[in-house]
Amino acid sequence: RVKMNYTEIKEKSLQELEGLLKDKKLELFSLRMKLKTMQLQDTSQIRKTRKDIARIKTAIAEKRRAG
Repeated sequence: RVKMNYTEIKEKSLQELEGLLKDKKLELFSLRMKLKTMQLQDTSQIRKTRKDIARIKTAIAEKRRAG
C-alpha cells in the first residue's frame, strides 16, 4: 500500500476524487471490521487511510471553491 501524495490527488477530476473517497471509506470500514475480529496485523493502516480520506476531502473542497 502506497501513501497518497496531495499533489497526485489534486490533479484528479472531481468525479475521480468522489469515487476515490467512496473507495477509501469502504477500505476504512473493512479495516475496522478486521480490527474487531482480530484479523488486522498492521493497525497503523487505519490511521493512514483516515489521513488519505482527509487529503481527498481537502482536494474536493478546493476544487468546489475554485468552481
